Amino acid sequence: METSPMPSDRLNVIVTRRLPEPIEARLKELFDVQLREVDTPMSRIELVAAVAEADVLVPTITDVIDASLLEQAGPSLRLIANFGSGVDHIDTDTAWQRGILVANTPGVTTDDVSDMTMALIMAVTRRIPEGLALMQSGAWTGWSPNALLGGRLAGRRLGILGMGRIGLAVAKRAKVFRMQVHYHNRRQLRDEIEQEVSATYWESLDQMVARMDILSINCPHTPSTFHLLNARRLKLMKPSAVIINTSRGEVIDENALTRMLRGGNLAGAGLDVYEHGTQINPRLQKMNNVVMLPHMGSATVEGRIEMGEKVLINIKTFADGHRPPDQVVPGTF
Repeated sequence: METSPMPSDRLNVIVTRRLPEPIEARLKELFDVQLREVDTPMSRIELVAAVAEADVLVPTITDVIDASLLEQAGPSLRLIANFGSGVDHIDTDTAWQRGILVANTPGVTTDDVSDMTMALIMAVTRRIPEGLALMQSGAWTGWSPNALLGGRLAGRRLGILGMGRIGLAVAKRAKVFRMQVHYHNRRQLRDEIEQEVSATYWESLDQMVARMDILSINCPHTPSTFHLLNARRLKLMKPSAVIINTSRGEVIDENALTRMLRGGNLAGAGLDVYEHGTQINPRLQKMNNVVMLPHMGSATVEGRIEMGEKVLINIKTFADGHRPPDQVVPGTF
């Protein structure tokens, strides 16, 4: 795809959500920017108007940038500088065909999401929310030898589905807790990386999930990973096993997961993402062996600032006539 460099004059940049104040201030300095006044997603009508007018669009995961929207883009739209690393909400193939570059912010959330993964593992296995609820209700009557017994992390088998940046960071943390690290990935890691985290590679996902105590989902949502954990595969897991998902909700068949948890065929789950976004399965919300968070795995001040700085660099590099350093090429993400 040939894309003409942008001239060095100020670009018309439209941002779809409120961003950290320092990032918004810098955008104002560098570009002719239209910032969002309220922290809510743009409506479809607003998105249509934005792509018709903008030179650069700065969306987030809450914006669906599909083929039908891109077909309504004006001739000036040449860059979609996504605020976030995941781009499954953007039709990158159609963008590419229309001469629109797509950039993201990879690597920024690695530590934050992997920290939250470990937090969810501990929350579920040590029953932390149940203890918190007991204290907040005022019903605690004192220590008991058999009260709120959880499980020890040391020695447990942790299976990591997706050994990219975040999966590897989870593995490093798990090793510190003396967990046994296992993983399934499209490609096996190099020997020296496996040795660093004492990780065992499983070519067969079915065989791995059947033997794990804890399964952590750390792969992106793509057509090949949609419902990768379907009803058949979930049934392979041990009844004592726990599932943690800080990646994308669509990777798990949520209805099947709910049935397994309700039926006692899985011990628990820690979820930060959901198959249908904010439309949460009410049956999941009622289970005390399920820890649910509102997609806050990457929610740190430092992470959001770094994300915004990458967006700024991508746009500025593009404005200077070069390809963005974090350009996403269809078929490689």
